[in-house]
Amino acid sequence: MAEVNGDVAELTERWQRAAADVENTRKWAERQSARQRQEERLAVSAAWLPVLDNLDLALQHGDADPSTILEGVAGVRDQALSILARLGFEPVGEVGEPFDPVRHEAAEVVRDSDAPPGTVVRVLRPGFGDGERLLRPAVVAVSAPAELAVDPEAGRDGG
Repeated sequence: MAEVNGDVAELTERWQRAAADVENTRKWAERQSARQRQEERLAVSAAWLPVLDNLDLALQHGDADPSTILEGVAGVRDQALSILARLGFEPVGEVGEPFDPVRHEAAEVVRDSDAPPGTVVRVLRPGFGDGERLLRPAVVAVSAPAELAVDPEAGRDGG
């Protein structure tokens, strides 16, 4: 009986050590995950600082030639697009592509377009995504389906 009690005590001790190891590993993984999220937040935030600097410069030169300001704003926009691209997010929504309700949000239907029905004819606000996920969908104008492209006033009697 003493031998069984000794075995039980040894197994209990081993089980407690294993449980403690699992708990320690869980806590370590939590700390690592939090540290990694913080490092990613810092890296992304630091990437946007030059954009903020350039916007501040633009505001300081608000009385400059408007064409110069437009060039500067275009440069800042390009810089922002570059940061999004480095983070893996490319623009979504191009004129001429088929409308996709997953990637596009239709804000307007164009009836007098030469484009095939259901085609993006204008991008009102580009979307951004990484191929699998969207930060936001593109807001677009879409050519009307054939049944909507016909003028409802046509064919009515004038009298």
